Amino acid sequence: MNWDTIEGNWNQLKGNVKQQWGKLTDDQIEVIAGKRDHLAGKIQEQYGITKDEVEKQITAFQKRHADVINAFSIKK
Repeated sequence: MNWDTIEGNWNQLKGNVKQQWGKLTDDQIEVIAGKRDHLAGKIQEQYGITKDEVEKQITAFQKRHADVINAFSIKK
């Protein structure tokens, strides 16, 4: 599954993002709009972690939510 699927279903996944990275504000999540690089930057900014660690977390998030994301894609 590629990130484009997440970006296309961002509205359905915002709650999951907020649950995973609770320091992100609703406004930040809106501005991110599903863009992986924007998400990574905001996570780095809020949590003070390395780019490598952010990428690991985002990849893990993507894998954990693959079933949900694929279900959204099928419904379209």
